[in-house]
Amino acid sequence: MQAFTTLKGLAAPLDRANVDTDAIIPKQFLKSIKRTGYGPYLFDEWRYEDRGEPEMDCTHRPRRADFVLNQPRYQGASILLARENFGCGSSREHAPWALLDAGFRCVIAPSFADIFYNNCFKNGILPIVMDVSTMDKLFSECEASEGYALDVDLQAQSVTTPSGEVFAFDLDAFRKHCLLNGLDDIGLTLADADAIGAYEEKRHYEAPWLL
Repeated sequence: MQAFTTLKGLAAPLDRANVDTDAIIPKQFLKSIKRTGYGPYLFDEWRYEDRGEPEMDCTHRPRRADFVLNQPRYQGASILLARENFGCGSSREHAPWALLDAGFRCVIAPSFADIFYNNCFKNGILPIVMDVSTMDKLFSECEASEGYALDVDLQAQSVTTPSGEVFAFDLDAFRKHCLLNGLDDIGLTLADADAIGAYEEKRHYEAPWLL
Protein backbone atom coordinates (compact mmCIF):
# COMPACT_ATOMS: atom_id res chain seq x y z
CA MET A 1 0.00 0.00 0.00
CA GLN A 2 1.26 3.47 -0.84
CA ALA A 3 2.19 5.50 2.23
CA PHE A 4 0.58 8.87 2.87
CA THR A 5 2.75 11.64 4.33
CA THR A 6 1.93 14.99 2.72
CA LEU A 7 -0.26 15.98 -0.18
CA LYS A 8 -0.67 19.25 -2.03
CA GLY A 9 -3.56 18.76 -4.37
CA LEU A 10 -6.42 20.35 -6.23
CA ALA A 11 -9.69 20.09 -4.32
CA ALA A 12 -13.06 19.19 -5.87
CA PRO A 13 -16.34 19.98 -4.05
CA LEU A 14 -18.99 17.24 -4.07
CA ASP A 15 -21.76 19.15 -2.34
CA ARG A 16 -24.03 16.21 -1.47
CA ALA A 17 -24.81 14.57 1.86
CA ASN A 18 -25.34 10.83 2.44
CA VAL A 19 -23.37 9.73 -0.62
CA ASP A 20 -23.61 5.95 -0.49
CA THR A 21 -21.19 3.38 -1.83
CA ASP A 22 -23.54 2.41 -4.66
CA ALA A 23 -23.29 5.99 -5.91
CA ILE A 24 -19.50 5.92 -5.54
CA ILE A 25 -19.22 2.68 -7.54
CA PRO A 26 -22.47 1.05 -8.76
CA LYS A 27 -23.17 -2.61 -8.06
CA GLN A 28 -22.56 -3.89 -11.61
CA PHE A 29 -18.84 -3.17 -11.19
CA LEU A 30 -18.50 -5.46 -8.17
CA LYS A 31 -18.07 -8.51 -10.40
CA SER A 32 -14.34 -7.87 -10.44
CA ILE A 33 -12.10 -8.25 -7.39
CA LYS A 34 -9.14 -6.43 -8.93
CA ARG A 35 -8.13 -3.31 -7.02
CA THR A 36 -7.58 -1.21 -10.14
CA GLY A 37 -9.52 -0.09 -13.19
CA TYR A 38 -12.50 1.47 -11.41
CA GLY A 39 -11.53 5.13 -11.81
CA PRO A 40 -13.48 5.74 -15.04
CA TYR A 41 -16.64 4.39 -13.34
CA LEU A 42 -16.41 6.52 -10.18
CA PHE A 43 -19.84 8.10 -9.54
CA ASP A 44 -20.92 6.46 -12.80
CA GLU A 45 -24.65 7.24 -12.62
CA TRP A 46 -24.01 10.91 -11.83
CA ARG A 47 -21.12 11.28 -14.22
CA TYR A 48 -22.58 9.80 -17.41
CA GLU A 49 -25.92 9.94 -19.20
CA ASP A 50 -25.88 6.23 -20.07
CA ARG A 51 -25.44 3.14 -17.89
CA GLY A 52 -21.91 1.92 -17.42
CA GLU A 53 -20.89 -1.72 -17.55
CA PRO A 54 -17.63 -3.46 -16.56
CA GLU A 55 -14.85 -3.17 -19.14
CA MET A 56 -16.77 -0.45 -21.01
CA ASP A 57 -14.62 2.15 -22.77
CA CYS A 58 -15.65 5.46 -21.20
CA THR A 59 -13.75 7.67 -23.63
CA HIS A 60 -16.74 8.68 -25.71
CA ARG A 61 -19.59 8.13 -23.25
CA PRO A 62 -21.96 11.13 -22.94
CA ARG A 63 -21.18 13.06 -19.76
CA ARG A 64 -23.50 15.13 -17.59
CA ALA A 65 -22.30 18.72 -17.86
CA ASP A 66 -23.74 19.66 -14.46
CA PHE A 67 -21.75 17.05 -12.50
CA VAL A 68 -18.88 18.68 -10.65
CA LEU A 69 -16.16 16.17 -11.56
CA ASN A 70 -16.92 16.65 -15.25
CA GLN A 71 -16.01 20.34 -15.06
CA PRO A 72 -12.59 21.13 -16.60
CA ARG A 73 -11.48 23.15 -13.56
CA TYR A 74 -11.57 20.05 -11.34
CA GLN A 75 -9.71 17.67 -13.63
CA GLY A 76 -6.77 16.11 -11.81
CA ALA A 77 -8.20 16.73 -8.35
CA SER A 78 -6.74 14.54 -5.59
CA ILE A 79 -8.73 15.90 -2.63
CA LEU A 80 -12.49 15.46 -2.44
CA LEU A 81 -14.63 17.75 -0.28
CA ALA A 82 -17.82 16.03 0.79
CA ARG A 83 -20.76 16.41 3.14
CA GLU A 84 -22.19 14.41 6.06
CA ASN A 85 -22.24 10.61 6.18
CA PHE A 86 -20.02 10.07 3.15
CA GLY A 87 -19.64 6.39 2.17
CA CYS A 88 -22.84 5.11 3.77
CA GLY A 89 -24.67 2.04 2.44
CA SER A 90 -23.15 -1.36 1.70
CA SER A 91 -19.65 -2.19 2.88
CA ARG A 92 -17.98 -2.52 -0.52
CA GLU A 93 -14.21 -2.06 -0.60
CA HIS A 94 -14.60 -1.20 -4.28
CA ALA A 95 -15.62 2.33 -3.19
CA PRO A 96 -12.17 3.39 -1.92
CA TRP A 97 -10.61 1.43 -4.82
CA ALA A 98 -12.57 3.59 -7.27
CA LEU A 99 -11.66 6.84 -5.51
CA LEU A 100 -7.99 5.89 -5.39
CA ASP A 101 -7.94 4.78 -9.02
CA ALA A 102 -9.47 8.13 -10.01
CA GLY A 103 -6.61 9.93 -8.25
CA PHE A 104 -8.16 10.85 -4.91
CA ARG A 105 -5.83 10.35 -1.92
CA CYS A 106 -7.84 12.36 0.61
CA VAL A 107 -11.53 12.91 1.39
CA ILE A 108 -12.59 15.66 3.80
CA ALA A 109 -16.10 15.58 5.26
CA PRO A 110 -18.02 16.27 8.50
CA SER A 111 -18.63 12.54 8.99
CA PHE A 112 -18.13 9.16 7.33
CA ALA A 113 -19.84 5.79 7.48
CA ASP A 114 -17.74 3.58 9.78
CA ILE A 115 -16.93 0.74 7.37
CA PHE A 116 -16.04 3.09 4.52
CA TYR A 117 -13.86 5.11 6.91
CA ASN A 118 -11.95 2.00 7.96
CA ASN A 119 -11.59 0.80 4.36
CA CYS A 120 -9.98 4.09 3.37
CA PHE A 121 -7.05 3.53 5.72
CA LYS A 122 -6.57 0.00 4.41
CA ASN A 123 -6.19 1.36 0.87
CA GLY A 124 -3.99 4.41 1.33
CA ILE A 125 -6.69 7.08 1.44
CA LEU A 126 -6.79 9.65 4.25
CA PRO A 127 -10.35 10.45 5.39
CA ILE A 128 -10.38 13.68 7.41
CA VAL A 129 -13.25 14.73 9.66
CA MET A 130 -13.86 18.49 9.84
CA ASP A 131 -16.75 20.28 11.51
CA VAL A 132 -19.63 21.61 9.41
CA SER A 133 -18.61 25.27 9.67
CA THR A 134 -15.10 24.48 8.44
CA MET A 135 -16.51 22.43 5.58
CA ASP A 136 -18.80 25.31 4.63
CA LYS A 137 -15.75 27.58 4.44
CA LEU A 138 -13.75 25.10 2.35
CA PHE A 139 -16.65 24.58 -0.05
CA SER A 140 -17.20 28.33 -0.42
CA GLU A 141 -13.52 29.05 -1.11
CA CYS A 142 -13.13 26.09 -3.47
CA GLU A 143 -16.13 27.05 -5.57
CA ALA A 144 -15.06 30.71 -5.68
CA SER A 145 -11.44 30.15 -6.67
CA GLU A 146 -10.36 28.08 -9.67
CA GLY A 147 -7.25 26.02 -8.98
CA TYR A 148 -8.03 25.84 -5.24
CA ALA A 149 -5.40 23.53 -3.74
CA LEU A 150 -4.97 22.32 -0.18
CA ASP A 151 -1.85 21.21 1.68
CA VAL A 152 -2.48 18.13 3.79
CA ASP A 153 0.17 17.08 6.32
CA LEU A 154 -0.57 13.79 8.03
CA GLN A 155 2.30 13.97 10.51
CA ALA A 156 1.22 17.44 11.66
CA GLN A 157 -2.48 16.52 11.26
CA SER A 158 -3.21 19.76 9.46
CA VAL A 159 -4.90 21.11 6.35
CA THR A 160 -3.64 24.44 4.99
CA THR A 161 -5.63 26.57 2.55
CA PRO A 162 -4.14 28.75 -0.23
CA SER A 163 -4.49 31.80 2.04
CA GLY A 164 -2.37 30.11 4.72
CA GLU A 165 -5.21 29.31 7.13
CA VAL A 166 -4.51 26.08 8.98
CA PHE A 167 -7.11 23.59 10.20
CA ALA A 168 -6.13 20.78 12.56
CA PHE A 169 -7.79 17.37 12.52
CA ASP A 170 -7.89 14.46 14.96
CA LEU A 171 -6.79 10.95 14.06
CA ASP A 172 -6.28 7.68 15.90
CA ALA A 173 -2.55 7.09 16.51
CA PHE A 174 -2.58 3.52 15.18
CA ARG A 175 -4.31 4.47 11.92
CA LYS A 176 -1.90 7.37 11.52
CA HIS A 177 1.09 5.04 12.00
CA CYS A 178 -0.22 2.57 9.42
CA LEU A 179 -0.93 5.23 6.80
CA LEU A 180 2.40 7.01 7.30
CA ASN A 181 4.20 3.71 6.80
CA GLY A 182 2.00 2.28 4.05
CA LEU A 183 0.83 -0.65 6.17
CA ASP A 184 -2.42 -2.42 5.35
CA ASP A 185 -3.51 -5.59 7.20
CA ILE A 186 -1.11 -7.75 5.18
CA GLY A 187 1.73 -5.30 5.70
CA LEU A 188 1.13 -5.30 9.45
CA THR A 189 1.35 -9.10 9.48
CA LEU A 190 4.50 -9.19 7.37
CA ALA A 191 6.16 -6.73 9.74
CA ASP A 192 6.23 -9.61 12.24
CA ALA A 193 7.30 -12.22 9.69
CA ASP A 194 10.45 -13.20 11.63
CA ALA A 195 8.54 -13.69 14.87
CA ILE A 196 5.84 -15.70 13.08
CA GLY A 197 8.47 -17.89 11.42
CA ALA A 198 10.23 -18.49 14.74
CA TYR A 199 6.94 -19.47 16.39
CA GLU A 200 6.06 -21.89 13.59
CA GLU A 201 9.50 -23.50 13.79
CA LYS A 202 9.17 -23.85 17.57
CA ARG A 203 5.72 -25.44 17.23
CA HIS A 204 7.10 -27.85 14.64
CA TYR A 205 9.41 -29.34 17.27
CA GLU A 206 6.99 -29.07 20.21
CA ALA A 207 3.96 -30.56 18.43
CA PRO A 208 4.97 -32.21 15.15
CA TRP A 209 1.64 -34.06 15.00
CA LEU A 210 -0.12 -30.75 14.28
CA LEU A 211 1.70 -30.29 10.99
